[in-house]
Amino acid sequence: MAYSGMVRSFQGVYFMAVALDRNRNLKRIDIPSKRFDGVSTSFVACNGEHLGLPVNLKKEFLSCIQRASSSRSSNTIVQFANLPEQGKKVVEFDFNKYMLSKAMAVTEALDKAIPHSYPQKIHESMRYSLLAGGKRVRPVLCIAACELVGGREELAMPTACAMEMIHTMSLIHDDLPCMDNDDLRRGKPTNHKVFGQDTALLAGDALHAFAFEHIVAFTSKSVGSDGILRAVTELARATGPQGIMGGQIVDIASERDAFVDLQTLEWIHIHKTAVLFECATVCGAIIGGASGDEIERIRRFARYLGLLFQVVDDILDVTKSSEDLGKTAGKDLVSDKATYPKLMGLEKAKGFSLELLNKAKEELSCFDPMKAAPLFGLADYMALRQN
Repeated sequence: MAYSGMVRSFQGVYFMAVALDRNRNLKRIDIPSKRFDGVSTSFVACNGEHLGLPVNLKKEFLSCIQRASSSRSSNTIVQFANLPEQGKKVVEFDFNKYMLSKAMAVTEALDKAIPHSYPQKIHESMRYSLLAGGKRVRPVLCIAACELVGGREELAMPTACAMEMIHTMSLIHDDLPCMDNDDLRRGKPTNHKVFGQDTALLAGDALHAFAFEHIVAFTSKSVGSDGILRAVTELARATGPQGIMGGQIVDIASERDAFVDLQTLEWIHIHKTAVLFECATVCGAIIGGASGDEIERIRRFARYLGLLFQVVDDILDVTKSSEDLGKTAGKDLVSDKATYPKLMGLEKAKGFSLELLNKAKEELSCFDPMKAAPLFGLADYMALRQN
């Protein structure tokens, strides 16, 4: 008995490669592809055929990224369509409302976590970047993953805040003259432009250290010391030489290197960008009490999602203005960095982003549709975002 699961947004229908066997157990349908560091990718333009899409939906599916507008879908509809006689089960979920409420809760928690205190300058610098806006995607992923496996927002909030602290640290450091030398971030002057390079460097370091303290000091004892230790270990790994720092150093070494290939580019972005998405989502699942199998599915989902984020980021860098992005556009072209549009071509990069979106959603197929709806919505948001 064959079934297909899908998530529909305002700009198309996205199918998950899922089947239901005679015992009504959901199982994966594998898509043949190359593998690198745990992420299955094919580095080819997606034409919709391997996704099992009806002919009349292929063009619409493939055009989603290309025609994404600045408007946002108000609802994500999670739908499992079975045989005609079985009827349909549809779950409608207000993604915008969810995202707004979680982002506001995270921002409020961050404001409380780092108050105005002595030494005044470093706290002002930390708060300047931490509270400068942003989508709060990583902390929301952490909370959503916790809720997916039966946990509560308050259990995940300290870890969610830590993820945003680490992310903010990476942005402050990435903008420094010795790195990308950027003057604009989230539509505002970068931290070192306001506070000086010395203070910006120290503020980033302080956020890095405080993130670990915040998890340990403020996570509920009901999570247990083992869960907290596992979360801290995940975060340490994500920020070290096999994480953000490793990805950044290879990224720097690859600038103006004409021989950088797709495999190296994927390594860079898995370790520089995707790793924190993975860490945030996995830590949320750990805090929520997920099983080992659930954690690994969630890990794969988040890694696909993180790589998707970077592919879309590369696309936006060459298709949008600085005003649209709230940061300097076209800087990858100026520095001659390897990007997905540069190595694959713009259209194939867009196709690859859709392939990653599909594979990310596939990993959620075994979870309750309503509980997974925020993660489906986040996946669509990542693929269709305009800044």
